[in-house]
Order: sequence, then structure tokens, then C-alpha cells
Amino acid sequence: MRLAIACLVLGRSTAFAEVPRPKALEGVAFEQRLGAELPQALEFRDEAGAAVRFGDLLGDRPILLSFAYYHCPMLCPLALGGLTSSLKTLSWNVGEEFRIVTVGIDPRETPAQAAEAKQKQLDLYRRDGAAEGWRFLTGDEAAIRALADAAGFKYNYDAGSDQYAHAAGIVVVTPEGAVSRYLYGFEFAGRDLRLALVEAADGKIGSLTDQLLLLCFHWDPTTGKYGGIAMGAVRTASALTLLGLGGFMVAMWRRERREGAREGAREGSGSLRDASADPPSRGAAPPGRS
Repeated sequence: MRLAIACLVLGRSTAFAEVPRPKALEGVAFEQRLGAELPQALEFRDEAGAAVRFGDLLGDRPILLSFAYYHCPMLCPLALGGLTSSLKTLSWNVGEEFRIVTVGIDPRETPAQAAEAKQKQLDLYRRDGAAEGWRFLTGDEAAIRALADAAGFKYNYDAGSDQYAHAAGIVVVTPEGAVSRYLYGFEFAGRDLRLALVEAADGKIGSLTDQLLLLCFHWDPTTGKYGGIAMGAVRTASALTLLGLGGFMVAMWRRERREGAREGAREGSGSLRDASADPPSRGAAPPGRS
């Protein structure tokens, strides 16, 4: 239980980096390997027991890659349940705009255990098409370690408790199989999931609004979240725009005043000329006569 609690602390954020770690947690972390190509030739078995290459799971859509072990007493059920709850906040559906691959890190586990873990999440998610879009894999030690190392997922096995120590989070993978983003924790904001998938797909999914949001929100590698880091620049640009509009309005107002003054001066001079050209009154004597 103490190992599981320590894993919970580790999974929250890098802000706890100074907390003393149990020996079992030494080296446990997400090592960010952005742009790293995941090995596609690695072979696993899916929840039905069928052999599958990791590369066969790639295609035209981004992937959320998670690591777990299916008999985990605490952390993994929380992480998988939190991911599923987060997915329900998206209008997108698993299997349509994106896929999910969950890899069991315990080589002793069976496809039957993977199938049981999968069914729990499908029962929670309750959307059509998710069964094909979310795969739960098992494999041998070499394949699991190779994929985890390539993704930067570091974990340890503690023989005393017969448990695995690992961090909580997911790896966002491009359709071609490269690491794009890391999201940490048990539950994820719908905005973070959506923006991470849009970036991984290089804008091939999502809307114009998503593209505009990416200009306003920036992924923070230290927290694994999207924050308004760019909002300062947006506010500055907005302020400059307002100042520019204000300056333009003042300039137009001054120009109108100058043109009004010139028009008034022309009208005044025209009135003087008209007055000098007025004919003499009826009672006045004609010029040259007395």
C-alpha cells in the first residue's frame, strides 16, 4: 500500500521532485523523448490473444499510449478510470478521431486479464466503436521494456510487494508512431486531450477553433498540461491593437476638425464676396448722377 501511495505522489507532477523516494521508486519517471520513433516491429498479444505488431496499430490517426498492469491494486485502476472519465468530456470518439493502446507492463499477465481490464473501461465509456479503437496488450519482458524505454516510461518491479512502481500519465503519439506530447496524472482536461491530439495529428483533425486555441495555449513540458503561457503575448497584442485603433480614431477626429475649419473659412470668405457684389438699394442715386 505504501508503494501505491508513493506512486500516487509521483504521478501528480514534477513539483514533488524533492520528496524523498522509496528505493523502489528510484529512476521511476517519464523521460521526455519528444520526436522519438517508437519501434514498430515489436510483437504483442491483444485482449483476444491474437498476435499483433505495434506498427499495425498505427495508421491515419493519433494514438494515446498508456502503460499499466492489470492486477494493480490501486494506481492503474485509478489511472485507467481517470482516462476514461476524461475521454467522456470529448465530443470525439475513441476509434474515430483517435485510438488508444494500453500496454501491460507485467509479462506474467494474460490476454484474459487484459480483456477483463478492457471491459471495465468499455462499460464506463459506453460509446460505440470503442472496442475496436482501444486495444489492451500483453507481451514478453523484452518487447514491453523496449516500447516503454522508447516512450520514456521508466518503471520498477518491487519483489517484496509484488507490485510495479510507475508514474501516472499518457504518451500522445503521432499517426506515424513518433512521441508528440506527455500528459501527466490520472485525469486530464478535455482541452488538453483535444489540443494534444490536434498537435499530434498535425492539424488533420479538429477545427479552426482548435488551431486558434493552439495560438493561445502552450504545452508546458514540466507539468504536462496546456497553460495560458502565450496569453501574455495575446493580451499585449490586444492592447497594442486597442492603442492603434484609439490613435487612428484620434487622427481621424483631428482631420475632420481641420477640414471643418477650412470649410468654415471658405464659407466665410464667400459671404464677404457676395456682400460686396450686392446691387445698390432702390433709394440710392445712380452712379455718376447727382
